[in-house]
Amino acid sequence: MRRILILEDEAENRSNLQSLLEENQYHVDVASSIIEATENFALPSFNLIITDLRLSGQSGTDIIQLAQGVPVLVMTSYASLRSAVDAMKLGAVDYLAKPFDDVDILDIIQNVFSKDPLPELAINELDSDDGDIRSLIYGHCNAMTKVFRLIKKVSPTEATVLIQGETGSGKELAARAIHKLSQRKNQEYICINCAAIPESLIESELFGHEKGAFTGAVSARNGLIEAADGGTLFLDEIGELPLEAQARLLRVLQEGEIRRVGSTQSRNVDVRLIAATHRNLKALSRTGQFREDLYYRLNVVQLKLPPLRDREDDILGLAEMLLEKASSKLGQDDIKFSPDAMKAIKEYHWPGNVRELENAIERGTILCDHKMITAELLDIEAEVDDITIPQGLITPTHPKSPHQAPPAPAKNLSIEDYFQQFVLENQERMNETELSRRLGISRKNLWERRQKLGIPRRKTS
Repeated sequence: MRRILILEDEAENRSNLQSLLEENQYHVDVASSIIEATENFALPSFNLIITDLRLSGQSGTDIIQLAQGVPVLVMTSYASLRSAVDAMKLGAVDYLAKPFDDVDILDIIQNVFSKDPLPELAINELDSDDGDIRSLIYGHCNAMTKVFRLIKKVSPTEATVLIQGETGSGKELAARAIHKLSQRKNQEYICINCAAIPESLIESELFGHEKGAFTGAVSARNGLIEAADGGTLFLDEIGELPLEAQARLLRVLQEGEIRRVGSTQSRNVDVRLIAATHRNLKALSRTGQFREDLYYRLNVVQLKLPPLRDREDDILGLAEMLLEKASSKLGQDDIKFSPDAMKAIKEYHWPGNVRELENAIERGTILCDHKMITAELLDIEAEVDDITIPQGLITPTHPKSPHQAPPAPAKNLSIEDYFQQFVLENQERMNETELSRRLGISRKNLWERRQKLGIPRRKTS
């Protein structure tokens, strides 16, 4: 949906124009001054700005430079050739004299948009009917513009892509965008989170197995790489892949073939590999935690996604888009951010990046009253500890087996200190599944907390 900002200091005119445009399926925001507009909105997130030539204490054409390339339509009740020429010289896309008919302004808007088609990469979801990207990754800042350009260049090729970025920065969306713009867009797209699969099952899951290959293998089974044959394979958090599985994956890249667990026969596969990680694979390869030869095979084209804190020009626009998405999902209408919420969104560090922002907005949408999300509802100042210390783990003795817990934490021990102590003392004899079960959290949550606290997962030989 096209987003339009109306700058008009007369309330009645502002309201009438907003109603007209919303009736014609435009998403409309309004402001009475340039100061209000710049404080409450990310101007580059709009597709068009409509401004009165004369605003209280300021010329409406001052918004043109601030809009960073967004088309600006100037309207005024002081119609003259001179003011029209001046506005166009300053970069206005068109000029409209008041009073005007509804048809006049709608025609001008339609003409503006016909020259400025929607970008292929924006925010909501894929159109499952035709497979084209209607929206996927939102971004107007310089860093994201570079990302989009690289995605469009690399997508039509068969090159392996390594996507780097912090947790929650949109690595999976970037991978999906590459697939949807590639020649393989009508084939399978298989997404695998390497950190979420138990080490004992990772090779079977990726490469498949033959009947009787191990206890419980009652029948032959295709692996996920084989399932992606002809399409795209996305390996998320590839830095968590065990070394033995890394060696097998290298063969897939070098020879284009796989061998199921328990099989002596190789099978040819044709997959385009996209990998992602938040870790420094080059540094890991130097310490032997990641195969150096695999790193160079993966790092054909490197795509770096910026963290949300470095996308200052995008944050408010992205928040508006996510609010629209959350409102639609929950069946809510006309929900807005309060000024203090907008301020909090702009100033918060967002360590969890876009994913954290999306969760905060969905929470605020659920809890808000009177169609207004406040900063308090976003709840972004304090982190919620999701590990609770079960009563059964409080014991004064050291564990003698994997089924016993570590010493009881001191009274002043934080949840994170307890987590670190428990994992470091038990990971030599417990696998990831057992650790997460004893802590009362999911394997994914266990992995995320490892990354946050810098506790590497024990690698199998």
